[in-house]
Amino acid sequence: MDKKDKKRMEVLQQKIAKLQQLLAGAKKQPDDPAEVPRLEKDLAAAHAELATLKKG
Repeated sequence: MDKKDKKRMEVLQQKIAKLQQLLAGAKKQPDDPAEVPRLEKDLAAAHAELATLKKG
C-alpha cells in the first residue's frame, strides 16, 4: 500500500465519521425525507470503497 492509498483511507474514515454524525442527526430530526436514504447510500459507498482499498 502506497502513500496515496493510505491518505485515501484516512480521508474515507473521516468521511464515514462525518456521515454517521449527519445520519444520526437526520434520523432525530427528519426535515427532509430524502436525506436519510441519501446519507445511508453515501455511507455504504464510502464503506465499500474503504473495503476495496483494504483488500488490495
